Amino acid sequence: MLETLPDALRWLLDRTPELARAYLVGGCVRDWLRGRPVGDFDIEVHGVGYDELVSALARHGRADLVGRSFGVVKFTADDGRIHDFSLPRRDSKVARGHRGFEVEFDPAIGPEEASARRDFTVNAMMVHARTGELLDFHGGERDLRAGVLRHTGPAFAEDPLRVLRGMQFCSRLHLEAASETLAVCRSMVPLHGELPVERIREEWMKWATREGRPSLGLRFLQASGWLVHSPELEAMVGVEQDPGWHPEGDVWTHTGHCLDALFDTAAWRGADPATRGVLSFALLLHDIGKATCTRREPRDGVERIVSSGHDQVGGTLAATFLERLGIQESLRSRIVPLVLQHMAYLQEPTPRAVRRLATRLAPATILELATVMEADASGRPPLPRRIPEAAMRLTEMAESMSLESAAPRPLLLGRHLVARGMQPGPDFGEWLRAAFEAQLDGEFSDTAGAEAWFDARRASSR
Repeated sequence: MLETLPDALRWLLDRTPELARAYLVGGCVRDWLRGRPVGDFDIEVHGVGYDELVSALARHGRADLVGRSFGVVKFTADDGRIHDFSLPRRDSKVARGHRGFEVEFDPAIGPEEASARRDFTVNAMMVHARTGELLDFHGGERDLRAGVLRHTGPAFAEDPLRVLRGMQFCSRLHLEAASETLAVCRSMVPLHGELPVERIREEWMKWATREGRPSLGLRFLQASGWLVHSPELEAMVGVEQDPGWHPEGDVWTHTGHCLDALFDTAAWRGADPATRGVLSFALLLHDIGKATCTRREPRDGVERIVSSGHDQVGGTLAATFLERLGIQESLRSRIVPLVLQHMAYLQEPTPRAVRRLATRLAPATILELATVMEADASGRPPLPRRIPEAAMRLTEMAESMSLESAAPRPLLLGRHLVARGMQPGPDFGEWLRAAFEAQLDGEFSDTAGAEAWFDARRASSR
């Protein structure tokens, strides 16, 4: 593993006496064993105190004391890269809540005892920063290769955040939780209320934005009993669907398949983290309304399972779920329109329909909606993954109108009305709203046309 270290960090670890007992820990070791690129290196230093560690690092770069209470120093090396250095510690639960721990630092703590405080075996491995020796006291490498998520020890039950970390690790690392770990998680269901919403949001965002197989994270939530804390999601379990359209099973099963398909799309993989999150939550919630809208009724003499109106009901439920999760408004305002409009493929695209759809979606876009439609259509195994023809036609027309990534902007503005002798007042808003409706209907397509429309309408109203 040492060959993956940046030159500046390797020189520091090799040449600094105080770092003779330094270990690479956590995700960097795990990712190295998986053959994945290692981006961040976390280093745990044994045998020194906090002040001694800070002094040693400060001789070679900038040492920011951002986590003294947790024994953490953020070190900026000469090459500009930032690395976290920490001290081994013992954590003792002394109060309710995610932060209700008493932390004790002791230079005499050995690697085995230090590793035991970590959450999962796959995160508890260590590599000596000078010799390259892998220390694996809890079978993390075995579990990683077997695809098993297993908690490290009894201390796991003291911190409920670890359950949500398990959700995103199952997704990111393609893991299934061990039965004993699921049993511990079920015993921790009542502790969910101890978690601050910002920490809950952080774990969900990791699930939504980092590559993996997201259905495994959802399956972990269900098996651990923690799905009860997301009642809108739990309600989808067992909701039947018409097998002609959905041979894969119930709504919950379909949602997992859709998310897995989404994470395989070029659009999701190439997106920025915010857009990844928007698309992931839109797929997670796109059929959330089916729990209340699904019924059986005759269609053409045959009883069918239908869910009419689930898109509109789903918009309201999605907004409630996202707000409770603490998802910021800038993302909620993009996610909810995608849920509301995910059935828009039923309407044949016309220029008028595309203009109005782009407006209803904003600030989300038709390209994002097309990605949601593709993943929705692809989440129905054994049917093959596909891009619906309706989504392709919609995208093609939107691109021909330059509306695939943005909604139409009003052509007639207040300054145009002033230039025609109108005084600002209550009528302004009414005229501008009427003009925009006419623009969406295709009555004009440029500023000159907008002005001519206004002049004609104003003249006829006198």
